[in-house]
Amino acid sequence: MDILHLKTPFSLLFCKFEKIIYMKYSIILIQAVLLFSCTSKEEGKKEKYLNYSTPLTQLMKESNLQKKDLYVEISKSQYTLFVKHDSEIIKSYPVVLGPDPVNDKLQEGDGCTPEGIFKIRDKYPHRKWCRFIWLNYPNDDSWKKHRKAKAEGKIPENASIGGEVGIHGVPAGHDDWIEKGENWTLGCISLKNADVVEIYDIMEKDTRILIHK
Repeated sequence: MDILHLKTPFSLLFCKFEKIIYMKYSIILIQAVLLFSCTSKEEGKKEKYLNYSTPLTQLMKESNLQKKDLYVEISKSQYTLFVKHDSEIIKSYPVVLGPDPVNDKLQEGDGCTPEGIFKIRDKYPHRKWCRFIWLNYPNDDSWKKHRKAKAEGKIPENASIGGEVGIHGVPAGHDDWIEKGENWTLGCISLKNADVVEIYDIMEKDTRILIHK
């Protein structure tokens, strides 16, 4: 018999010990991968909507900011509303838009959200959508784009420019429309009701609102 291939009780015990160690390390490795995956997902959520779980008033207090120091930026492609100071993002929120979330609004009924720099015409509680922040669309720039689109034949000559565009909430109990990314408006910007209440409280008539692709 070949002595080199003789399995002694010690060698069998050593093999079992090796298997146990291997299994333990495998379990640890799997747990580490799962933990990293979960952590990455949570960090991804935090990064997507900055400071989303922290009240805006608290963030303003921590940074010594007043309402007049803030402006709003809405990225249509990111479906995100940012509250900003200078170039710094203070907080961000998920939003949804209308049936055409890509193109700039040129006429009434096109389902688009207007792009440009706007201010607040008025704001008030809304019986269906919690709060309504009414933008000053159409402004001078909106009219220029509307007339140019007519001249270039992009829209009919008798097309009207539209109006009543704003930032608002959702019908009670339908925050899931925002979570699911359902573009349910006619061109307005819609947030969850708690979110629209929060930004409503810091909005003033001269608050600048920038909307872009």
